[in-house]
Amino acid sequence: MREIVLDTETTGLDPLAGHRVVEIGCIELVNTVATGKTFHAYFNPEMIMPTGAEDIHGLSDEFLSDKPLFAEKAEEFLAFVADAQLVIHNAQFDLGFLNAELERLGQPRLANPYVDTVSMARRKFPGQRASLDALCERFNIDNSSRTKHGALLDSELLAEVYLELSGGRQRDLGLAPEMAVQPGAGALAATGLPVRPARPHVPSAAELAAHAQFHQQLSEPLWLKA
Repeated sequence: MREIVLDTETTGLDPLAGHRVVEIGCIELVNTVATGKTFHAYFNPEMIMPTGAEDIHGLSDEFLSDKPLFAEKAEEFLAFVADAQLVIHNAQFDLGFLNAELERLGQPRLANPYVDTVSMARRKFPGQRASLDALCERFNIDNSSRTKHGALLDSELLAEVYLELSGGRQRDLGLAPEMAVQPGAGALAATGLPVRPARPHVPSAAELAAHAQFHQQLSEPLWLKA
C-alpha cells in the first residue's frame, strides 16, 4: 500500500481569508515503510508574511522572495502524490489550504483517501494531548531538532508517529533493524544463508513416472486396502 505522509506550512490559519501555502513536505511510505522518496518545496506566497506565522515556522519574506510560486510546482506535487492515501496531522487544515491553492489554478480538489493522525490519536488515547510534540514524547521519538515547524521534518516525525499509532514495532516483532526481514525475503534471509528458489508446485512428467514406478515396488499398500 502506497501512502504519502504530508505536512504544510502557511501564512496563517484560514485559506478563505487569503492565506497561502509556503512549504510542502511529503514522504512516501509503502506498507508503512519509508522508501526514501520525498517531495519538498518552498513557495513565494505573493503576500507579506505575518509575524505570528513567521514565529512558528521561521520562514521570512526575504527567504521566500526567490522561491517558486505554487503554480510552478503544482504538477510535480500532484504527480508525486498521485492516487496514494494521505497521512496528515489535522488533515482538514492542510487539505483546506492545498485545495484552495489548486482551485486558484483551476485544478480539481484532491480526492485522495486520507488518514487523520489527530483523530487516530484521540481514539487511541481519549482525553490526552494529540499534538505532534505530545505524541513524539509518548512514543519516545526524538524531536529535539524541531525548534521551529518545518514541513519535511514534521512529515518525518509524523511517519514515525503513524507507525506507532498503527501498531508500532510489533509489525516486525521488535527485531533490531539489522535483523528485520525485508518484505518477501523469507525467514532465512535474515541469517545470511542462501535461499533456494521455490520449486514449481506441479510435478513434472518424469516425477510422475518415478512415483508410479515406486508404487510398483510396494506390496499390499495400505491405501489400496478397503
